[in-house]
Amino acid sequence: MTGHDENGDGRGRRGRRSKVLRAAGLTLAGLLVVGAGTAGWAYWHLNRNIRSVDINSALGDDRPARAVVTPSAPASASASPSPLPRGALNILVLGSDSRSGAANAKLGGGDSSGARSDTAMVVHIDAGRTRATVVSIPRDTLVTRPSCPLASGGSTAVTYGAMFNSAYSVGGPVCAVKTAESLTGVRMDHYLEIDFAGFAKLVNALGGVTVTTGQDIDDDKSHLHLVAGTHRLNGKQALALARTRHGIGDGSDLGRIGLQQKLVKALLRQISSAGLLSDPVKLYDVANAVTGSLTTDTGLDSLGELTRLGQSLKSLSSDAVKTVMMPVATAPSDPNRVVPREPAADDLWKSLR
Repeated sequence: MTGHDENGDGRGRRGRRSKVLRAAGLTLAGLLVVGAGTAGWAYWHLNRNIRSVDINSALGDDRPARAVVTPSAPASASASPSPLPRGALNILVLGSDSRSGAANAKLGGGDSSGARSDTAMVVHIDAGRTRATVVSIPRDTLVTRPSCPLASGGSTAVTYGAMFNSAYSVGGPVCAVKTAESLTGVRMDHYLEIDFAGFAKLVNALGGVTVTTGQDIDDDKSHLHLVAGTHRLNGKQALALARTRHGIGDGSDLGRIGLQQKLVKALLRQISSAGLLSDPVKLYDVANAVTGSLTTDTGLDSLGELTRLGQSLKSLSSDAVKTVMMPVATAPSDPNRVVPREPAADDLWKSLR
């Protein structure tokens, strides 16, 4: 009876085929459900990573005016119902350097406890979002630190001749924003704080970053030793480069800013060339590193809002990003500190308002 089914009419064979097709269909459906569930979990996890601070509520209306935004053209019936924002934008970006804990010690951290904002940049994105200027503010700049509200209640006292980075130490992100606005006269539309340890994870997730140095770097404090030339840096080395100041120039914070600006441009180039959209695993690793190291204002505290910001910058290339330092001069009261050099500093901030 070989080659025949029990009924002799092929119905048994069709029944078996039907069962196989049903099993394959159920398996495919199961994979789709698992895939959707995994995507849902990934979105939930990345969204949950992001920490935020309600800076607008804390500071109220005693701030520089917002830039006038030109309304977008009404969307047509076939267009997206919510066009991407195209207006000018100012973002205060801080690098917070936590020096405590064994994990941070492995990344070249110092001996002090707590967190410090050793890196401060005002990122100005032009209207149209095709060009940007990144202005570094030296942490050693002496400023008038305004009175800042505290989360625990009350407020800090106005302090004259305070170092710029002390604002973060005494009042966190809220005071950092208020001090930056007081110094620049520029309204900070958003706040982004990047933890340095998370920055190292980001560089590793991208597969490293390529940086060219114009001189040898020999800094025992940041644990970075490089000869002049082009180097592919891993996360630990890139973080050490961001921290380096004693192995270059006169050992001041101004030399470190130059290295940090090189690193920003190199990181932007690496992100744009990494092919993240074609590699979901790498994209997730990068997104996890970014969101896990990020503190934002409440206007950017979700994956959807950050994605929307990123989409609005898709035409901004690394070559269209200009990096500068706020013009400074040696402080009359202390040769180890600086003050804004006028009128050049004020002219720079006026161009960003």
